[in-house]
Amino acid sequence: MTERTPLLHYRLSISVHESESLAVPAGVTAAKSPSVHRRKMASGQPQKLSTFFGVVIPTLLSMFSVVLFLRIGFVVGQAGLYQGIAMFLVAYFIISMTVLSICAISTNGALDAGGAYYMISRALGPEFGGSIGIMFFFANVCGSALYVLGLVEAIVASFGVPDDGMLAAVSSQRVLPSGYWWSLLYGTGVLLLCLLVCLVGAHIYARTTFLIFLVVMVVLGIIFISFFAVTPRVVLLPPPPPNSSSPVSANFTGFKLDTLLGNLEAGYTVDYTTGTMMTFATVFAVLFNGCTGIMAGSNMSGDLKNPSYSIPRGTITAVIFTFIIYNLLSLLVACSCDRILLQKDYSFLRDINLWQPFVTVGVYSSTLSAAMSNLIGASRILYALARDDLFGRAISLAKRTSVSGNPWASVLISWFLTQLVLFAGKLNTIASIVTIFFLLVYAAVDLACLALEWASAPNFRPTFRYFTWHTCVLGILGCVVMMFLINAIYASASIAFMLLLLLMIHYLSPTSSWGYISQALIFHQVRKYLLMLDVRKDHVKFWRPQVLLMVANPRGSTGLITFINDVKKSGLYVLGHVELGDLDALPSDPLQSRHDSWLSLVDRLNIKAFVNLTLADSVRHGIQHMLFISGLGGMKPNTLVLGFYDDCSPHDNLQDHPLLAGSSTDTLYPLKDPDEKLCFHFPPLRSEERAGGRALGPREYVAVIADAVKMLKNVALARYFCGFDRAEVLGRQAAGGAAAGLYVDVWPVNLLRPDSSSYVDTCSLFLLQLACVLNMVRAWRRARLRLFLCVEEGRSLPGSEGKLQQLLKDLRIEADIHTVPWDREVALHWQRQGESGHEREDDDDEEEEGGLGNYVSSFPSNTTRLSDEYLRAVNRLVLGQAHPPPAVSFLYLPRPPADTRRYSAYLRQLDLLTRDLGPTLLIHGVTPVITTDL
Repeated sequence: MTERTPLLHYRLSISVHESESLAVPAGVTAAKSPSVHRRKMASGQPQKLSTFFGVVIPTLLSMFSVVLFLRIGFVVGQAGLYQGIAMFLVAYFIISMTVLSICAISTNGALDAGGAYYMISRALGPEFGGSIGIMFFFANVCGSALYVLGLVEAIVASFGVPDDGMLAAVSSQRVLPSGYWWSLLYGTGVLLLCLLVCLVGAHIYARTTFLIFLVVMVVLGIIFISFFAVTPRVVLLPPPPPNSSSPVSANFTGFKLDTLLGNLEAGYTVDYTTGTMMTFATVFAVLFNGCTGIMAGSNMSGDLKNPSYSIPRGTITAVIFTFIIYNLLSLLVACSCDRILLQKDYSFLRDINLWQPFVTVGVYSSTLSAAMSNLIGASRILYALARDDLFGRAISLAKRTSVSGNPWASVLISWFLTQLVLFAGKLNTIASIVTIFFLLVYAAVDLACLALEWASAPNFRPTFRYFTWHTCVLGILGCVVMMFLINAIYASASIAFMLLLLLMIHYLSPTSSWGYISQALIFHQVRKYLLMLDVRKDHVKFWRPQVLLMVANPRGSTGLITFINDVKKSGLYVLGHVELGDLDALPSDPLQSRHDSWLSLVDRLNIKAFVNLTLADSVRHGIQHMLFISGLGGMKPNTLVLGFYDDCSPHDNLQDHPLLAGSSTDTLYPLKDPDEKLCFHFPPLRSEERAGGRALGPREYVAVIADAVKMLKNVALARYFCGFDRAEVLGRQAAGGAAAGLYVDVWPVNLLRPDSSSYVDTCSLFLLQLACVLNMVRAWRRARLRLFLCVEEGRSLPGSEGKLQQLLKDLRIEADIHTVPWDREVALHWQRQGESGHEREDDDDEEEEGGLGNYVSSFPSNTTRLSDEYLRAVNRLVLGQAHPPPAVSFLYLPRPPADTRRYSAYLRQLDLLTRDLGPTLLIHGVTPVITTDL
């Protein structure tokens, strides 16, 4: 016989813990809908519990359990009275911080059944709620197995035949065979008994809760009386290991000063049940396991008459009571028992009791109740998870209930998993895992309360006021430190498992209506940082595109929307839309009903963009509103992107695009939920017959560009993106490899001004910067930038190509420079220019009138008279260099003319210049965006 104690010290030191109260009446209500509650009330059946029966009793049973009878001697014997009391103070300080968080959350509105899972999921959202709920479920499963094994060991210790048969003749009660497989058989039988009770209904256990409480209190009272009533005696110690010189007996001295003095200081030694050397950390880990179970009262929320009143008062009362009992019992033990007795016999309370079977009865009753309650609690948590549908079909079977509402399927699943855990056969391993799981739940409750407090949500108004964010942080730190103190490997693995569950639920679970604390926290932090984002501190080194893309109809713009998402470079991206109308003449805002469709489109395209819709009497005024009011603080659009104004018939991409038709085969933009039905409420595209009746005319279109330039916004005009398929373009290059070639062409010269040969003005550099930004995107990194340098024989600056190469080197931009002679095209220009050379002087005046300085190349007045032959020649020149054809081309966009009468001619020239070039961006930059400084 290697040990006499019924249970190992920290094998059983784990709490029954809060989940056992889930199993009591709370377990019943967790499986019932509000309509069932109403029917029960209508039929007059009692269902609500008072503070004492609903909170105090479950919490006391959870915190005391069997550890009350087996741990006190171990703690005092190893750590001494001084350190033992200090350990209790530290442990109760940690759990008290969590108790304050529990009380705060439980008094912040109506609670349904579900305990910790309900509080965390409704406070932190489904991700944290589901992941912690699974951890809570596994904790209860392992806890049930732990107490079944504990009961088996207690039975074998009392009635089992030792392996060596030494005491077989001494005690006629030892008739049960022992060994691993026999213990597994006994555990299976005990677990089957628990299963039968759970299948019949939790009400059977609920009716015996008070009886079990009375038994535990009577046993505890007898123990206290025994210290005063029992005379000093010699107690036989458990047989020591072979070849050991350990003593075989120790003394119960009664109350003596010498005994107390001998137990004041620490005296760490080898634990006789495990053979390991004890330290302050290991003893504290064992002690802390018995201080948990604090969530039992909150788990009863569905059955309490007044949860907001009962949970704080009942939980705090139970915590104070158990703290007093633990410390008082430690003092009595230190005054009356030899150090040897405390170190070598953890079940000494039975030997010094007035009637030894009292302690055995207390151990058996509390262990059996703990095993049943953990099993019931696990089944109710699993049922709640299945009912919330966080894991889809994976646990949908657990939703099934009997006619009376008992979730029999979840009971069977919990029983099966508990049976698997029984094969472990070692309580110390299970105890560590269970403790860590429960500590994770406690830390999550503290985190939920901390998040609600930090979010400053107006609806977070708990009636329990005795908490701050400091207590939440202390609770989190205490739980995390305890987890790693108990077992660093198990703690790390459990946290990693929880994070994995969190990510899985985040990406796979449907959207819930519980409310997400993350949104409140994000709002709080974003508001704070937006106020800190001072536009006066902007620097060109940290410039990034912040794009406002105006979309007339998303049906024909998905290619452009996805492309601009690549150009934004982690900057602000806003999809803008102007709806024509007058709010005074409408019964309600027509944009409210369409906003969800836009957000669904953003989700389906998997882009990072905001949506901004406005109602205006004209498109121009609407875009002006957008440019004025879009964004907040330092996050305001600095670049306006418009689709090109032409007569091309747009193509409806929402019907034919595989991504938007519900296909999940697109690897670049995978669907978040392939089974989700698309519901886009966008008007049909304009037809060729209605092309002339568009809401935006050519003059108004150019006026929008001029408005943006006046407001110091960069402008980009996108042409031929209606048929642009990002996945096809990048996929073709990936399939063809380097031979396929993915090119981005950049023409950083004003092709409408051959005399403007500068490649280093603001507009040219902005053009180059956007192309470089596109090339930095992961999907476009294989693309090669082709920079075209237009030169005219006899007029080009010497060494211009070398200077451009040095500039690219200084700017850390990799690009292939191609020199393009364009004497023929320039000759056509100068031929036309010679006919109207008297207007050249006015051009310089216009550039100054624009208010943008010399770095902006204004559109000269004489270019309105550029011949079509010149424009077509330049167009052919650009087309001639497109071998192989680029994925997209970046061209210089001149500033609109100051004379509004020339707007139509300006637009016609842009049309001739870019005709048949493929996807093209005409870009005009007004702000410096590049620096060579570090």
